[in-house]
Amino acid sequence: MFGRLGGTELIVILVVGFLIFGPKKLPEIGKSFGDTIREFKKSAKATEDEIKEAVEMESIKEN
Repeated sequence: MFGRLGGTELIVILVVGFLIFGPKKLPEIGKSFGDTIREFKKSAKATEDEIKEAVEMESIKEN
């Protein structure tokens, strides 16, 4: 139920965004939000890789 946004929900979000921020500011906000999500994913991936590497090193030390 809460996992995905449908077409109607996206339209409502866009309309509210236009009303609050205006059509000139909305693309800038969208780009900033996209950049933020991209950086978050990159950081999460780097952290995941560091943890996997630490676990592998620990298992090598134990053997």
